[in-house]
Parts: sequence; C-alpha cells; structure tokens
Amino acid sequence: MDGQLGYGTEIPLPIKSTGTVTWLPTEGRTVERGGTLLRVDDRPVVLLYGTLPMYRDLGLTAGTGQGTRQDAGNKGDAQGRGDQGVTDDTSKAPAPSGSPTPGGAGTGGTGGTGGTASTLRGMDVLQFESNLAALGHTGFTIDEEFTDATARAVKRWQKSLGLPQTGTVGVGDVVYSAGKVRIGRAGVRLGSAVTEDVLPYTGTSRKVVVNASAAEDSWAVRGAAVTIGLPDGKSVKGEVASVGKKATDPEEGGGEGGSGAPTVPVTITIKDQKSVGRLESAPVTVEYVGRERVDVLTVPVAALVALAEGGHGLETADGRFVAVKTGLFADGRVEVSGSAVREGMKVRIPE
Repeated sequence: MDGQLGYGTEIPLPIKSTGTVTWLPTEGRTVERGGTLLRVDDRPVVLLYGTLPMYRDLGLTAGTGQGTRQDAGNKGDAQGRGDQGVTDDTSKAPAPSGSPTPGGAGTGGTGGTGGTASTLRGMDVLQFESNLAALGHTGFTIDEEFTDATARAVKRWQKSLGLPQTGTVGVGDVVYSAGKVRIGRAGVRLGSAVTEDVLPYTGTSRKVVVNASAAEDSWAVRGAAVTIGLPDGKSVKGEVASVGKKATDPEEGGGEGGSGAPTVPVTITIKDQKSVGRLESAPVTVEYVGRERVDVLTVPVAALVALAEGGHGLETADGRFVAVKTGLFADGRVEVSGSAVREGMKVRIPE
C-alpha cells in the first residue's frame, strides 16, 4: 500500500502568554525541557514536561499581598484612626491577575479569612517542582507544596533565563508537553499578537500514515510488523501503533488504489530512526503479511503445468510429470505438496 512518511499532524502548542511575539524558532527545530519555545514581549516561554496543563500562577500565593493590606488596617486600629475606612478600601482592591482565589480549596488558594497566606498545593506544583529539579535547580522537597525553598529555586531559574527574580511562575511562562517537540510552521509573524495557533508542533520521531481500506484492515492491529519501502529502494521495519476508529466518506479520499472505498488511517512507528536516513517527508510503500505458511515446499509459479487428467503438476528433470497440490501463492512462488515432491528436487520451467 502507499503511505506517507513524516512527523505526523501538527498540533498548536497551548501558549497562554498575551502580548507581542518578539522571537520565533525556525521550522523543524527540536526543543527539549527547559528550552525556549518563543518570546512574548521579549520574555521566554519555556517548555517543560508533563501532562497537566498550566492553569494558574505558581508562587507563595496572593494571600501575602492581602496580609500586607490587612496589616495596614490593623496599624490603623492601633493608632485609633480610619480603621473602618482602611478595611473597606482594602476589601475593594482587586486581586492580582491569575492569582488563586482566597479560600479556594480546589485551587490551592488561601484557606483563612483574615488575610493569612497559606501554602499553595496541588499536582501542578508537584509537576513543576519535578521539572525544576530536572533542570538542576534544587534545594527543596519535590512534593505538592510550593514553599519558600521552592520560590528561591524559582528565582535561580529565572536568573538563568535573564528574567526578573520574582519567585513566581506566571500561567503563560511555561508550556507542558509529554516530551521534546519538533516545531512546525509558525501561525503568526514577528510583531503579531499571540494567537491560539501561534506555534504548532509534532513529535520528534518519524512515522508513516497509511489510509487502509476499512473493509480489509484486519491486518492493522497494534503491534503488527510491517515493512516500509523507502524511495531509495531500501526497506526498514515498522510496527502498527494505532488504527483510526472513524472511516472516511468514500467521496473524501481515494483509498487503496484510488477505488474511493472508505478508509481508516493507520499510524506506523519506526523504532530505528537512523535507518530512515535524512528523509523527513516522502511517499513510501508499506507491505504487511496477510497470510503466512511456514516450513513448506515452494516452486516458481511458472513451473506449474496443467495435467491432462486435471489439476496441476511439475515436470521433473528427466521429463516425467508428477501431480502436486497447490497452496499459498506469494512473491512469484507457490506452495506445493504431494508424495512425489521433496526438497531439492529439480523441476523444469517451460519457456
């Protein structure tokens, strides 16, 4: 069957920064953990590894600022002036953008009501701390709590990036992916505002996609071995990784052989990436085993002759004809069996 070698479908990275794009990586570049994906307002957006999306700022919680404002109110109480006015004004002050909601148990916000800050907790903290340690910024316990020690490590990380050392990680400062990524064609130009499709990506491993006939896809099971024929004539081994569950409409694609039959996408991975060489995109062929017969006798199909009494036979080197039973035909050969045939026997092929 015909297939297409490539890196798979490009998917937009979930960039949550807002502002102007001031730097973009070149298409095809590989970015690993800690690398810069792009710069927004001349600030780097960094790639980290994980499955939980960045959905809030990480820091020592916004409750610290609320506590400071509360302290100002208490000071007014002690001096006997304007205590009610200070409290009212403070309660109307807006919370910092992206900060946890006070008392938000589900979001890791402050738990008290008197302006007392509490430790930010959550799986997102654990995920971030694991990345921070992997980048060499340690000195804290990797757990679900964002502590003073975590903040100090964040400051060291920010210093290495040339950023202000705030100890707080903004929701748009990092992007998580399952591993390193390969950058696709950018969706915007330098100087444009950040959009949802600003930077698409793929995985870094080349794979093959085949549109297999939905009526004849029994071979396409996860783990099935296939052979991939490259444009230079070389063959490499592949393995079925996934099979689509939705067949295309006959009018949407040609399917196998351009028959217009419904097809399903089959993704094939290549374990030995070096065997593909430098090819990044190319049409290829994919061969799979539909049926197999092991430890049987075979002869070239051209050696078969039709016998007068019916059936097929073979002509031996001395001119005799022996009857045989045929089995599987494949690659120009045919399986034969019978009491008169044996391994190594010479047969004639009619001219």
